[in-house]
Amino acid sequence: MLISCVVYRDGRKLADIDVSEIHNYLDQPGCFVWVALVEADAAALEQMQEQFNLHPLAVEDARHGHQRAKIEEYGDSLFVVLHIIEEEEEGELRAGEVNIFTGRNYVLSVRARTKKGFQDVRARAEREPELLKQGAGYVLYALMDSVVDRYFPLLDRLEVELEAIEEKIFSNSSPRANIESLYALKQKLMIVRHAVAPLAEGVGNLSGSRVPAVCSGMREYFRDVYDHLQRLNQTIESERDTVSTAISVNLSMIQLQENDTMKRLAAYGALVAVPTLIAGIYGMNFEYMPELHWRYGYAATMALMAGIDGYLFYMLRKAKWL
Repeated sequence: MLISCVVYRDGRKLADIDVSEIHNYLDQPGCFVWVALVEADAAALEQMQEQFNLHPLAVEDARHGHQRAKIEEYGDSLFVVLHIIEEEEEGELRAGEVNIFTGRNYVLSVRARTKKGFQDVRARAEREPELLKQGAGYVLYALMDSVVDRYFPLLDRLEVELEAIEEKIFSNSSPRANIESLYALKQKLMIVRHAVAPLAEGVGNLSGSRVPAVCSGMREYFRDVYDHLQRLNQTIESERDTVSTAISVNLSMIQLQENDTMKRLAAYGALVAVPTLIAGIYGMNFEYMPELHWRYGYAATMALMAGIDGYLFYMLRKAKWL
């Protein structure tokens, strides 16, 4: 459950420490502690609450999980919930989350229902001691930037999936299968939207006129994250509109196919109606009928029916009903 517990001083790693030693470094000048947990239980969160003096409402949200993406301010500390969306082997999306507690001299990240961690973020931060001197605010930015950057390749894959479905719409594939694929894709886009849309407003506050003390000096960096979120929102809305259009086009294609089928049935019905009409009249056994006693009357009647049907067939083919 405990991934790492590291203390930093002046932008450089000082030591790996035990959780019970955290409070010894919180009051030291130039120091801050970065703790990473995964699938933390109630006991671990309670221990962190004691060490960092976390707000009970934030701890309760982290304990229960399944929160919406948000940024909340508790005095001089921040509580951030980010959704981490990972793609499974079947192509389905799994939404996990990371809860980040940030104070003047500490950062605590708690991951849940996710596979990929933030080892690359820690390595990046330790390679940039000048930025790491900014303390907890820079670490918060680095974690948020990493999560937001993971959305871009995911949306790219969804866009490729959408293009493949659009190609199938105009082929001879099953319209029902296309509709099911489009609705499944729309649900995936909704999962990503729920992760991105609520976060944009909160990040905008971190780069606005009133910046929390813990993020002071990092306004430009959070503005960059906000710009990324805006691009993501625009891409999501664009893809959702395209999916809706594709669904409408697919339904129109189904209607066109049904219309073509009805045209063919009506055309074949017309071809059958003419000989049925003539044969019905000649089958009434009237005594006086044109050419009734003529030797070639039967052949002439059959030729007439064939000629009329042939003419109808030609006209229907010309009208593209057949």
